[in-house]
Amino acid sequence: MKNSRPKKNFATVVDPDAPPLGLERAVVAIGNFDGLHRGHAAVLRRARAVAERLGRPCAVLTFEPHPSDFFFGADTIFRLTPSETKAVALARLGIDAMIVLRFDAGLAALAPEEFIRDILVRRLAVGVVVVGYDFRFGKSRAGTPAMLLEAGARYGFSVEVVERIATDASGSIEPASSTATRRALEAGDVERARLLLGHPYFVIGEVLRGDRRGKVLGFPTANLRLHHSVRLRHGIYAVEVAIDAKRYRGVASFGTRPTFDDGAPLLEVFVFDFSGDLYGMMIEVDFIGFLRDERKFASPRELVAQMKRDAEEARALLNGAPPSQPA
Repeated sequence: MKNSRPKKNFATVVDPDAPPLGLERAVVAIGNFDGLHRGHAAVLRRARAVAERLGRPCAVLTFEPHPSDFFFGADTIFRLTPSETKAVALARLGIDAMIVLRFDAGLAALAPEEFIRDILVRRLAVGVVVVGYDFRFGKSRAGTPAMLLEAGARYGFSVEVVERIATDASGSIEPASSTATRRALEAGDVERARLLLGHPYFVIGEVLRGDRRGKVLGFPTANLRLHHSVRLRHGIYAVEVAIDAKRYRGVASFGTRPTFDDGAPLLEVFVFDFSGDLYGMMIEVDFIGFLRDERKFASPRELVAQMKRDAEEARALLNGAPPSQPA
């Protein structure tokens, strides 16, 4: 995701019992917003436009854990934008606050009318609600945008419903969805994921101290431990990296390092034309192209020879050459 200036004083509010200070009668977009794909972006644009027209704050209401993880078990969902990443992205998009409700048995059991009355009206005092055309809420997902519209008229808040957004103007490509994006990333198809999202798939994380093996091999890497739910295809990627608001190009490996230890999945990023200590820094990595699958090499020398080829291919791809196609 391209860097932009974050919203100043962005707030994250967890499980408020009363309307958060400064967010009374706010314009509130509701949803999981996992991935912040084109459809999500349309909802957020509408919410921001309404907020600007009315002179009110603009907030996002979302849920943790993801409802699928609550109903079917932890890590059922490959989280495209875990909560911390989502907050950073929303701040960049000009949203004022992210309100996070704990998704538990009590929330899951609320009938749609109870969700509207107890959450939207009593606890949040919403002024305008913005949702997508397929938004569902309440017990058994029985609530619909039509129900919100009717309830808004009774409780005194407005409702905006955003229609379906396809990935291109003709609508010939599958409509944007988090599910389709997850499938693309699991296959290593980061270009298709970019079309669905409207921006490259990206991760944000703190650079960890590793075993310094990359430096010994001549490819010093910035290592990030991704969210435990990530099911990105293991392999080598051409990437762009944001460090202190500056952007660099690079090549990254995501996987278990089978040549050495076959350990827990790790993202290792070699940043082109950069020197400096990144330990402890937060960086963003955008996935631009898939180069090859991760594999085990007979020796470190063979691995280094392949890493040099990977770096050359990544530079070519990032300079405009067509990307390799996942096998």
